[in-house]
Amino acid sequence: MVLFPNCKINLGLNIIRKREDGYHDLETVFYPIVLKDALEAIRTGEQGIRFSSSGLAVAGNPGNNLCVKAYRLLQQDFPEIGGIEMHLHKQIPMGAGLGGGSADGAFALLLLNRLFSLDLSEEQLIRYALQLGSDCPFFILNKPCFATGRGEIMRPVTLDLSAYRFLLINPGIHVSTAQAFAGIQPQTPAKSITEIIQLPISQWKEMLINDFEKNVTILYPEIAAIKEEFYARGALYASMTGSGSTVYGLFEKGTNPTIQRQPGWTVYQTD
Repeated sequence: MVLFPNCKINLGLNIIRKREDGYHDLETVFYPIVLKDALEAIRTGEQGIRFSSSGLAVAGNPGNNLCVKAYRLLQQDFPEIGGIEMHLHKQIPMGAGLGGGSADGAFALLLLNRLFSLDLSEEQLIRYALQLGSDCPFFILNKPCFATGRGEIMRPVTLDLSAYRFLLINPGIHVSTAQAFAGIQPQTPAKSITEIIQLPISQWKEMLINDFEKNVTILYPEIAAIKEEFYARGALYASMTGSGSTVYGLFEKGTNPTIQRQPGWTVYQTD
């Protein structure tokens, strides 16, 4: 069985408060994007999981991959789950604010649910996904959502951007969580993201803000330069996604912006 985990972008990201448990409350809109990995699993008739990957190099111990953790998480409650061989072909860059690892973990849950006919509900899958990471539950729903809390409290929103073209540039910079949060001063925004996204896209530029951008672009000016380049090429809206480093631009469909690629950049586009 093969599934294709897709990534996401953040439309606005406000850090509202620091919680007693050390996490931060935020608000954002998650929007799915069609850049995808490929995840395949087959039964082996043995015990345990054999995991492999190709494409972009996956850092760290394979045993700590979220796909492997998803398998072990479900097997705790469903010991009848048998052995599998799982392969991940990685195309979504990591540490890029696109949620690629979270998507892989969530899609592993979906795949195992189907492969072993566990009949888990969407609500149950979301609870398991939250144990893998704050962004993982979104990929169970996988449609535009307004997210609060750590990102796990979600409400679908009506937002269709299929009439536009997305251009994404990953400059090959890994932004650590500590770097992204350095200097952040949580505060409640004057206008909620849910209100802003209902306005014409031409008004988003001055209102739809990613709170991480200010600090990250000071550390890495090339991220700010990409955003400026998008606007120079006619973007209706441009922003860094998540804690970076990927920047996306939203263009009228039919336009073909010419971007001068730099060494280390990876460029993606949707039509």
